Amino acid sequence: MIEMLQYDFMRIALVMAVLIGLTAPAVGTFIVQRRLSLLGDGIGHIALTGIGIGLLTSTSPVLGALVVSVLGAVAIEVLRARSRSGADVALALLFYGGLAGGVLLTNAQGGGTSLQSYLFGSISSVSIGDLYVVAGLAVVVLGIVALFGRELFLLCQDEEVARAAGLPVRFLSVLIAVTAAVTVVIAMRAIGLLLVSALMIVPVAAAQQLTRGFRSTMLLAMAVGVLSAVSGLAGSFQYDLPPGPSIVLLALVLFVAAVAGGTLVRRRRARAMAGGRIPAVRPGVDAEAEVLRG
Repeated sequence: MIEMLQYDFMRIALVMAVLIGLTAPAVGTFIVQRRLSLLGDGIGHIALTGIGIGLLTSTSPVLGALVVSVLGAVAIEVLRARSRSGADVALALLFYGGLAGGVLLTNAQGGGTSLQSYLFGSISSVSIGDLYVVAGLAVVVLGIVALFGRELFLLCQDEEVARAAGLPVRFLSVLIAVTAAVTVVIAMRAIGLLLVSALMIVPVAAAQQLTRGFRSTMLLAMAVGVLSAVSGLAGSFQYDLPPGPSIVLLALVLFVAAVAGGTLVRRRRARAMAGGRIPAVRPGVDAEAEVLRG
């Protein structure tokens, strides 16, 4: 760990890993709760078209990916809300269209090698300029989560209840999709577009094995995300492995450990409840209490 800090690009990569580890699970908590776990994958493939446009026009691929991803996220939400085919088909349509468009545009520019670094991540190519962009976008994402956290939680729990409560359901739905798009762009240089969705979903799935409340799940997921990102980055440097797959596989190992730990905790709690030492808690009480406490 100390050895890799001697290199400038690894110090930049370490800061970026921490930012990604915080933002991806924070947004992923809402996505998982809303049962849109494939949203990150769909947006990741749409972002390929933006990268292709950036390479073809000799402008910024990151800016191109950001613009196209945000537009694609809005389109997904509009199709999900208005189309009879529903969210799954809307995702699939843009998923394949974005993938095909990105490959065609990149091949037209002759940048197949550059595309690989965006598909699977390339820590060594990350610059201080990339870090500034990622840091700025991370602040935006975490700010949205902090400002709209309660409203987004209620929307993810029950859209009809949120509408009855007077919340702007359409705006909040688009906000979740756009925030997911920005998160994909944040993580694509380090983890890769094909794997970024895993860091949005796997830490949340791991946290759900050990927690009950929504807020505690998000906080634990962010901790798992940071641990996975930093440890995976250190392991990739130490053993000369690609960083993206290393980070994702470590997150999966932590998920397996959380499943085992959660099973033990639930068994002990069941025994304690059977013995009368712990009062039973109705499902959803923790979540409801968090909203009511504000």
